[in-house]
Amino acid sequence: MKKIGLSLLACALLAACASQQPAPVVQPASQPQASSSSTVVAPSAPVVAAPGAYNQLTDPNNILSQREVYFDFDKYNVKDEYAELVKAHANYLTLTNGSRVSLQGHTDERGTAEYNLALGQKRADAVKKAMVSAYGVDAKQVETISYGKERPAVDGHDEAAWAKNRRVEIVYPGEAKFPTK
Repeated sequence: MKKIGLSLLACALLAACASQQPAPVVQPASQPQASSSSTVVAPSAPVVAAPGAYNQLTDPNNILSQREVYFDFDKYNVKDEYAELVKAHANYLTLTNGSRVSLQGHTDERGTAEYNLALGQKRADAVKKAMVSAYGVDAKQVETISYGKERPAVDGHDEAAWAKNRRVEIVYPGEAKFPTK
């Protein structure tokens, strides 16, 4: 009888020490439940996680690791193909207390510096507007900045390079590209 009791106690202790399961999939209350891939994992850690800890922002299997929204030439409307990406980052912001993000607008090399700075700003503002108006993010959590054509992602003077440079980058605090004041 004593052995059975000790065995049960040992099993209970081992079960208590078992690793935790990943957090369940959660959507904000304002969004209807859907069975699509538009859901995000409920955040349980700050953006800058402890070394070795799981960080959904850097997990290549999580949509939150995707950080670029690309634009057509001379356009600043967010294309439908990026709606799920913007929604996932908006959900992360609304579900993570104290989280912030920098939306950094970029353009290709064509056009004047002034024109490209304005276009980059319009692109960053368009992503912010989608996050705030469509998905309920607090505008104070989102800052926008334009780098125009000054920080190309790809060097080159052809359509392939230009297409990669027409973008908004989604950057969180603690990341190298996050602006310091």
